[in-house]
Amino acid sequence: MENSRRNFIKNTAVASLAVAAAPAKGFAILHNDKQPDEQTIGHNGYTYKVDKNWAKISINNTPLANCHEMVQDSQGRLIMLGDHTHNNVLVFDKSGKLLDYWGTSLPGGHGLSISKEGGEDFLLLTDCGWALDRTGNTYGQSGQVLKTTVDGKLIFAIGHPRTIGIYKDNEPFKPTETAIAPNGDIYVADGYGSDYIIQYNSKGQYIRHFGGHNNSNPDHNLRNAHGVTVDTRDKNNPTLICTSREENCFKVFTLDGKFIKRIDMPGMYVCRAVINDNNIYAGVCWSKNAQGKQFDGSGFVTILDKDNKVISNPGGAAPNYKNGVLQQTLQAPNATFMHGHDVCIDEDKSIYVCQWNANHTAPIKLTRV
Repeated sequence: MENSRRNFIKNTAVASLAVAAAPAKGFAILHNDKQPDEQTIGHNGYTYKVDKNWAKISINNTPLANCHEMVQDSQGRLIMLGDHTHNNVLVFDKSGKLLDYWGTSLPGGHGLSISKEGGEDFLLLTDCGWALDRTGNTYGQSGQVLKTTVDGKLIFAIGHPRTIGIYKDNEPFKPTETAIAPNGDIYVADGYGSDYIIQYNSKGQYIRHFGGHNNSNPDHNLRNAHGVTVDTRDKNNPTLICTSREENCFKVFTLDGKFIKRIDMPGMYVCRAVINDNNIYAGVCWSKNAQGKQFDGSGFVTILDKDNKVISNPGGAAPNYKNGVLQQTLQAPNATFMHGHDVCIDEDKSIYVCQWNANHTAPIKLTRV
């Protein structure tokens, strides 16, 4: 039974090689590891003590490639998805103790969301379909979205949208993220493929899609639609926050795909928005200066308030507004992170930071001070 559970995705796998977490961007510059293990970072009351040794795991028993995303379940457990096929999913308690691990067949394990139905937690896992061959070159494969229980029992899978006639033959499908609406609808962000947001009902049946590249109004387009989040801060008016990472912004849509506004994040290649209370938190995978120079290994975390204004950048420079406009933001000196890929916030307001392309490091805990 245990072996069966740990290998539940085997029949749905498309490949079994190591994976890249993003289209070929080159390898990150290694950081100087001489900075203290414990730092205090952040701004404007959102400051945190850094614990790089939070995760109590053995690289021999639970090796890591990229730690892509993390969510917290109803029991307070922290569930992480990565792309190492020895253990795609790691389950921790808040002290960093490893409670469980499972999943061996998601070589592109990338997106992780959680929903609650009838008192039970369910996961949506996204395989983005980017992998590396044995020589280190990237190649493409079809992505997939899987709904499972928190211990790995497969409920259903969502495959290539071409099979239901909504993608053309030349439109790739490499999904990166999902989000679940209050009514159970599922939104899939095709962030490494054709940049559509695809809406399904709770059973995985297609409703509509929007975004992509060819809208008459360019604000409706998405470029690297890396993340999608249902924003329920206004309970009477939920919206979708979609990442357009190459444009360094979030774009806000209605739940039926109508564009509302954009939230510019100059210089920040932001990942998915994570809502906690009235704030938005996000990992920043890397940053670029006002001249457009992009810096590998330049990630951090960003935090926005209820008005979508940046108030803190743990690991990055302090937010700077001029005439109400956010200025270009770069990583701070003595870098804490390499490529911030996702964050999870617990009930104590601690932040757990997952990183891509960061020398196989485990999630880092930021304890609010």
